[in-house]
Amino acid sequence: MFGKRSPGAAGAAPLAARAPAAPAPRRPEPAAAPPEDRKSAPPETARSEEYYQMKSMIFGALIEAIDLSQLAKLDAESAREEIRDIINEIISLKNVVLSIAEQEELLDDICNDVLGYGPLEPLLARDDIADIMVNGAGRTFIETGGKIQLTNVRFRDNAQLMNICQRIVSQVGRRVDEASPICDARLADGSRVNVIAPPLAIDGPALTIRKFKKDKLTLDQITKFGAVSPPGAEILKIIGKVRCNVVISGGTGSGKTTLLNCLTNYIEHDERIITCEDAAELQLQQPHVVRLETRPPNLEGTGAVTMRDLVRNCLRMRPERIIVGEVRGPEAFDLLQAMNTGHDGSMGTLHANTPRECLSRIESMITMGGFSLPSKTLREMICSSVDVIIQAQRMRDGSRRITHITEVMGMEGEVIITQDLMTYEVLGEDAAGKLIGRHRSTGVGRPRFWERARYFGEEQRLAAALDQLEQASESHAA
Repeated sequence: MFGKRSPGAAGAAPLAARAPAAPAPRRPEPAAAPPEDRKSAPPETARSEEYYQMKSMIFGALIEAIDLSQLAKLDAESAREEIRDIINEIISLKNVVLSIAEQEELLDDICNDVLGYGPLEPLLARDDIADIMVNGAGRTFIETGGKIQLTNVRFRDNAQLMNICQRIVSQVGRRVDEASPICDARLADGSRVNVIAPPLAIDGPALTIRKFKKDKLTLDQITKFGAVSPPGAEILKIIGKVRCNVVISGGTGSGKTTLLNCLTNYIEHDERIITCEDAAELQLQQPHVVRLETRPPNLEGTGAVTMRDLVRNCLRMRPERIIVGEVRGPEAFDLLQAMNTGHDGSMGTLHANTPRECLSRIESMITMGGFSLPSKTLREMICSSVDVIIQAQRMRDGSRRITHITEVMGMEGEVIITQDLMTYEVLGEDAAGKLIGRHRSTGVGRPRFWERARYFGEEQRLAAALDQLEQASESHAA
């Protein structure tokens, strides 16, 4: 009935010719509204079963009426307008009674299903959300302001949710199905995605998205949020600039990747940087960056490229700095070797709750990788490779804090010696339940990397930052 429709200025074949169901096209950039109009859109309001039944009926008629292969050839704006025109005709022909607001809501909803990520689109458009957690078709949670809350966003059924998961992972050449039910991927903006599907996820596919802010955070901005004091931020800037080897340690959601991005701002623009990640999410601004990403095995179980493969290969690529998005296994050995063989200023993150635990985890990851080295040899290697451990923590009120800046000093016997330059002390909480605390100096006059700072001409700046940190600590104590 819609076979006479034409996409107009797009000049393609008629879109409304009856066509067999086809995979959804690659997701164009949303074009219904500019980002500034949509960034603060609230989560969807609750919808009745009648709404979903009506939407399902109209969606089915749309799929029968439109040629998705032709739709994929249009730009985002033309495709959205074409879909809206056809849906309006379907509503008219089927005598569906809707208010103007309800009709607009339905049009946007179906356009998101066909061109985007369906019910997730309003959440992805918001810049105040840190995480989106979908637990099956009926329950979607978000984290905003450090707190997790349930939204009214839901999917038609688990099949629709699985469809959207497939669409997300296929954009980076990956797959998720019963044979391969766990998948890490990323969105076009670098947001990290994890999918775990049935039969492992019993109540339907579980989708987790760690969203990246559109505007990249800087150390100055996280200082305003209270994550670190101004003198502490100054010390971190110097650490990034003078090519200290850094490990950023922290728990899940503590802000490790954000902090790593902040530190990379102070790398000189003439340095060659190579990043190795499971899902590419780092946002380096330097002009000479090579980004590498791991690859899972194919259907036959071959062709996997591991993090260790990437780290070992990038040693042959003439890097000046190597940055590993997350150290999880035996690649820790290769990263330490890189740090110890002329690639000063290399960085990585790992999961640990304290700087001391961070060192133990590096040792255990190397041991689990099958390296049969004596413990003392491993610890000596760690001491000669890692200069600074930065500990990040998500506090119980949802805020993120840098709790330690810790130097690795050396060995005494078989024990690694560390010293804290700065720590975070919790003093109490206010009436709203927000923690009150302070970053304080530990009284270290000259850190171990003082000579390195002098070599780069930063010793006066470092001395001033340490003095300010000490003075701030004394004023708080008074």
